[in-house]
Amino acid sequence: MQVLFLRRDVLEAESHSPNPTKERFPFWATIVMTVLIACSASAQELEPRAYSPSPVGTGFLVFGFAQSSGGVTLDPTIPVTNVRGTFNTPVVGLGQTFGLFGRQSLITASLPYAWGRISGQVGEQAGSITRSGIANTKLRVSVNLHGVPAMSPRQFAATSHQDIIVAVSLAVDAPSGQYDKTKLINLGTNRWAFKPELGVSYPFRKFYFDVYAGASLFSDNTSFYPGNSTRTQDTLSAIQAHVSYAIRPRLWAAFDATWYGGGAVRVNRGPPSERQSNSRLGGTVSFPLAKQQSVKVSYSSGVSARVGANFRTLAVSWQYVWFEKH
Repeated sequence: MQVLFLRRDVLEAESHSPNPTKERFPFWATIVMTVLIACSASAQELEPRAYSPSPVGTGFLVFGFAQSSGGVTLDPTIPVTNVRGTFNTPVVGLGQTFGLFGRQSLITASLPYAWGRISGQVGEQAGSITRSGIANTKLRVSVNLHGVPAMSPRQFAATSHQDIIVAVSLAVDAPSGQYDKTKLINLGTNRWAFKPELGVSYPFRKFYFDVYAGASLFSDNTSFYPGNSTRTQDTLSAIQAHVSYAIRPRLWAAFDATWYGGGAVRVNRGPPSERQSNSRLGGTVSFPLAKQQSVKVSYSSGVSARVGANFRTLAVSWQYVWFEKH
């Protein structure tokens, strides 16, 4: 269900307007452009050990919950102030390792549900909006090109795993989320997004060093508000770095950092929004809960945001792992 809330004086002003849609469009059009930028930023998830080795036939079941809240930094020329949002996202995910041309590979899929509230102010006009529903499905396939061949659980247990890992992945954001072309703000994006990435991981004693570089490519949304507009977005580049430390088997902690830039937005080939150039820092702790279960807790916060979201995100996930017998 999608519900629109505006302050009472705004509603009263619209009810007396001869063209309410025209009157409120400048306010929410300005807000939505900043929110769309914010959503791009929130997609920059920090993932330590994304290419860590596992035996072929390993399955993963994940239930998680994340909350993101904070402000949005705007282009100084946009007369919008106090733009803030809070988003809650439970998610369920599945993953499976397999062999591909003798290399360890992994496929994952996740389906999030989301609800949240965004508020902002243009001069004396203030308002807020809430949304809840299914968000976009996320798919990801990765292949370790060097350092981790496809191994059975028995072979994997007899290996030290101290080689440098070089891997590639492709993440896909599918337009399955709730979307209504007559609304400015939606949980779905009504477009595809593809993120190829190159990752390098270096294990050294109890430390694990990760560096990833990728770029998100977006298809056009040809049903943007009010339904006949086209929204485009430039490539959004990103770099991640992680340092993790194994405290004991299955218990580890990581320091996380990322930078992302680009991603200017246009509507109907109009002038682009300002390019993003933002950075985030965070930390992750993963600890065993039972023999085949673990819990991961992560926190990240924006350090600098020229344009876009400057959110704080707290996430908790439970993971169950099983192994195929060979």
